[in-house]
Amino acid sequence: MSWQRASAQAAPTAMLGGMKILVKWLLCAAALLGVAYVYSGVQVQSFGSAMIAALVIGLLNTIIRPILVVLTLPVTIVTVGLFLLVVNGLMFWMASGLLGGFHVAGFWAAMLGALIYSVLGLLIDRLVAQLFPE
Repeated sequence: MSWQRASAQAAPTAMLGGMKILVKWLLCAAALLGVAYVYSGVQVQSFGSAMIAALVIGLLNTIIRPILVVLTLPVTIVTVGLFLLVVNGLMFWMASGLLGGFHVAGFWAAMLGALIYSVLGLLIDRLVAQLFPE
């Protein structure tokens, strides 16, 4: 009998987790459109392109960024962590190289675009945490 209660409680929790991911993805896509609106070095063709770009940026940050962080650890230590901004810019620039509807003008445009996107991402994380408390 107790397994029925546990599974009944797990279903809403899993549904909320999926909803949380979906809301965060949509907000990150909107943030990417906001970056393109504020800064001319970043261009996004449509909301669909922004959704794909937000997904690719998230995947790159999940898979490739940790490898780059480990490989560049000595430089990151010497620069007191500031080199991580370069790694973020590279992830942003790499995503634009992989996608057609998302374009970044160059390395420095990627650096500034990634910085703006990161600040908006922090705000999104706080908003999502408020909407979906654990």
